[in-house]
Amino acid sequence: MIVIRAMASPLQTGKQSVDLGSPDARPSRIRRDPPPVVKELVIRDRDERDARIVVIGVVTFALALFIIVIGFTGVAGWSPSQYTIQIEG
Repeated sequence: MIVIRAMASPLQTGKQSVDLGSPDARPSRIRRDPPPVVKELVIRDRDERDARIVVIGVVTFALALFIIVIGFTGVAGWSPSQYTIQIEG
């Protein structure tokens, strides 16, 4: 039995290989856009922001309770004008 092994020769390309280590190697001609300008990010203090949110929440809750009390007293028929305050001095 006879086995014949043949090695394929590399295909010829139309381009020459470039030795990048040589001093006359050309630099890349790819033009790239400059990197975008980085916008400054302003970070607010979390404690300050949380304090504002708490104050707004407490004021809103108190205002809602005040409106509910005024509405309830109007429905119940009570009015502060029913009472007379006398100051003796």
